[in-house]
Parts: sequence; structure tokens; C-alpha cells
Amino acid sequence: MRILGIDYGDSRVGIAITDSLGITAQGLETIKHNNNDKIILRRLDEILSEYEIDTIVVGMPYNLNGTKTIRAEVTEKFLHKLKCKYNKIKITTVDERLTTVAAQKTMIYLNINKHKKRDIVDTISAVYILETYMKKK
Repeated sequence: MRILGIDYGDSRVGIAITDSLGITAQGLETIKHNNNDKIILRRLDEILSEYEIDTIVVGMPYNLNGTKTIRAEVTEKFLHKLKCKYNKIKITTVDERLTTVAAQKTMIYLNINKHKKRDIVDTISAVYILETYMKKK
């Protein structure tokens, strides 16, 4: 069984997945959705039919002081949709503070072309979200 990590954003959603043994996390893709959750859920249906997923981990955006952001409220609505649709899969959250910053630093370190950064930053963030969950597990 695998674990799926999600970095849920306004227009893009990063997706990461563990290997079949649950040891490593790797980026899978970025879903462009322009505030249409149906696009995300359709793609998740495809991913879930391709891989045996037993847990979905969604990054919860908090302020640095630990309070909820406006984005956290939007993420909670998305979580509700996930829990209703995929009620046989464990769905949980992890604190995603600074994952985008870490992803940006990783891309700078790897000397990623600035035009490609926008397309992969969410996927890299999803990897960090998934790794955070795996460390706590």
C-alpha cells in the first residue's frame, strides 16, 4: 500500500507518492485546476485506480505562529470532499509551514530553470508534505 501526499493550492495541486514499500517519497505530478475541485477529484480517481493507496496526506497551511490561514479554511472544505468521496481511505493532514520555501531552496540548489519552477514547485512541496508525515508515522 502507498501513501499519497497533496499540496493543495488555488490553481495547482502537487501530488507525491511513496514507493510500494512506503520507504521513499517521490513527486508524481502537478494538477492545474483553476479553482475547480472536480478536475482534481477526477485525476485522483485515475491515480487511485492505478496505485493501491491506503492513506492520503494533505498539507494544512498555517501561519508561522500556528494559527489557521484563510487558505486553511479552503483546504478544510477540500478535505471534506475527499473524506466524502474516498471514505475507505485514511485521510489526514500535516502542517505544511515552510514547505514551499524548502521547495524553492531545493530548486535553487538544483539550478532549475525559472520557467520550469512554477510547474514543479507544488510537486516538490507535496514530497516534503509526504516526508513530514512519514517521519511522524
